[in-house]
Amino acid sequence: MAGANDKSKTGYRILLGAFVLVLGGSMLLYLVPQSPVSGELSTDTVAKIGDESVTVQDVRQQLNQIEQRNPNMKPLESLYAQQILKQLVSIKEIEYEAKRLGIAVSDQEQADRIRQYVPTAFNNGTFVGRDRYAAEVQARYQMTVPVFEELVRQGLLEEKFRKLVTDGISVGPAELQDEFRYKNEKVKLDYALIKPEDLEAKISPDEAEIRAAYEKNKSKYQVPERRVVRYALVDVNQIRQSVQISDDMLKQQYQSNIQQYQVPNRVHVQHILFMTVGKTDAEVDEIKKRAEDVLKQVKKGGKFEDLAKKYSEDPGSKDKGGDLSWITQGQTVPEFEKTAFSLPPGQVSDLVKTQYGFHIIKVLEKETAHTKPFEEVKDSLRAPFLLSQADKLASDTADKLAAAIRQSNKISLDDLANQYRLTVSETRPVSATDPLLELANSKEAKAAIFQLRIGELNLPVRTDRGYVVLSVKSILSAHQGSLEEVRDRVIADLKREKSTEMAKSRAEELIKRVKAGEKFDAAAKELGLEPKTSDPVAREGSIPGAASGKQVSAAFNLKAGDVAAPLSLGQNWLVYRVAEKTEANPADFDRQKKQLTEELLQSKRSLAFEAFQTALDNRLKQEGKLKLMPEKLKGFGSFG
Repeated sequence: MAGANDKSKTGYRILLGAFVLVLGGSMLLYLVPQSPVSGELSTDTVAKIGDESVTVQDVRQQLNQIEQRNPNMKPLESLYAQQILKQLVSIKEIEYEAKRLGIAVSDQEQADRIRQYVPTAFNNGTFVGRDRYAAEVQARYQMTVPVFEELVRQGLLEEKFRKLVTDGISVGPAELQDEFRYKNEKVKLDYALIKPEDLEAKISPDEAEIRAAYEKNKSKYQVPERRVVRYALVDVNQIRQSVQISDDMLKQQYQSNIQQYQVPNRVHVQHILFMTVGKTDAEVDEIKKRAEDVLKQVKKGGKFEDLAKKYSEDPGSKDKGGDLSWITQGQTVPEFEKTAFSLPPGQVSDLVKTQYGFHIIKVLEKETAHTKPFEEVKDSLRAPFLLSQADKLASDTADKLAAAIRQSNKISLDDLANQYRLTVSETRPVSATDPLLELANSKEAKAAIFQLRIGELNLPVRTDRGYVVLSVKSILSAHQGSLEEVRDRVIADLKREKSTEMAKSRAEELIKRVKAGEKFDAAAKELGLEPKTSDPVAREGSIPGAASGKQVSAAFNLKAGDVAAPLSLGQNWLVYRVAEKTEANPADFDRQKKQLTEELLQSKRSLAFEAFQTALDNRLKQEGKLKLMPEKLKGFGSFG
């Protein structure tokens, strides 16, 4: 179990919607309840668990949720589809097993948990009403009440199973000692990181090597179809330079949007929050004492920002010294608002109790409701108004160009440019994969280039530079590249190949020299490498810019002075020698014991629950209660 410290955050995960998947660190998924189905298989059923089904439409629903957050996920759609199916099946399996064992979530359990998640749905213990409750759920979690409440129920049901599966798990003294050593042993390394890219500059292939490499890999060096394009550009930047904006025009813009410049009564506040949500009465009393102690420190002149950073439990403002910026009336809970708007600037409140906990509030600034005058906002209006006017003029010109092209398919690019006073330019030969630098790498322009015939005009395409009309001048067909055409690619490939071989050779030579008795630094420098010495690093630490502690884990089994085998890190090589080794200090064990116990327990519980899910999955398959038809997901990208 050494080193196992993954933390399960089930409650938070379920709270946000049975969140199940992180791919590449950035793709967040939440699951919403599926529509009820009968026991019969529909044509798009992808999994059947007892009498419940998961359909292709259910999977698509989740993908749509992801796509709203990550529009670039299309290439990974098949991976998402597989993971979504796995999680939907897991939820249905838990539901099936819960019914079999008579495990259920009571209405009171669900209500208590909702009260924790949405404390603002209650005012002094009284429910605020369905409309206000629905608005709070939508604002906090961006979902409807039925979806939210079903996810709370699912989360509680999973918690019951986790408790059932993991309650008997404990951590023994030997496990704690192993984990303590694992986390606290450190090594200090002499090392050299050998990167092929750093060696490329030292490689100069001769003509014979270049020709031999070309002949050996000739089929690799194909030259794709390339096109030379002439284009007329409606240049937005040029238009912006010619547009004149008068104060009268800005005043008209100001009056048309006067509501944007109306400032309500508002107050700029800081606060220190001591959370009491979900706490017992005894715990609330202790929290109040702690809050009163911090309030005394504030009253005695303690710096509010520093105390907020140290004590506040509001994650949104804690790191900003408790700064909530400007708040308006109706934006916060009544108790907080009443105090904030009654204090003069610079004053600090006594403890304020809300459904979140105890607050210490400091008012920094106050503003009464007013409308910002034109002179105050004039300069901020000018730039966006200029941009909008220039964009409108450019768009109007593009519309006229489009009309002229539609009217006659025989009009030439030059005639069109002369008529609308546009400059005609020409691109270099570009392939479908080359950057289109002349037109700001516009994907739309690139697509149009490879759809046009020679001499044909496209309708104007919007690019970052403005609107462009394109005409293909010539097409250079794809062909086997001659050495002169692909010389740069051949040389680059040859350098890359040789530098990779050289990096490995240098790593092996450095090891050989150090083992033969040469000093590490001297041997590395002799080979043109840069020797370095790390700070003491633990298994869970890292050597910045070189490797993680886990990657050099072999070092922890070596003695000081030993040299490890060369370590391959992708194309790079790491050679290291153990300079020092520090054993775990037994005096630190008691201080770390509680945290180590919690981490090990959490890890063991997570593994036990995963084992339970796997066993449940296997049992349902054997009993014929689980049927999977993943081939129906082939419509989601390249399903593997």
